[in-house]
Amino acid sequence: MNMTQVFYQEKRKFICQRCGRCCRGPGVVKLADGEAERIAAFLNVSVERFVAEFTELHPRRICLVLQARADGGCRFLAGKNVCQINPVKPAQCDGFPHRWQFPGWREMCVAVETEG
Repeated sequence: MNMTQVFYQEKRKFICQRCGRCCRGPGVVKLADGEAERIAAFLNVSVERFVAEFTELHPRRICLVLQARADGGCRFLAGKNVCQINPVKPAQCDGFPHRWQFPGWREMCVAVETEG
């Protein structure tokens, strides 16, 4: 099985336990159309400054991604698992594990599944 394969789930809901593991794991957070603008506005910086200081080009050159910290974690993760951009976090972050998952995700994520 390809470890980069993504599984899409329907009608499954999870309650995040705020463990922060998904924000510290390897990988990239892709920015969809309009997300750079929303995050920049939330941070009260220009889009140009946000792109220059907080993003980089995806390794396959297909989109912008959030820059990671030196340890690989999300640079917007602070304190005890606090997302500094939570109200405007990218759809990729918001969708995990509700709408997408990857092989082995359950070993990392402690979210509790609820009734749909």
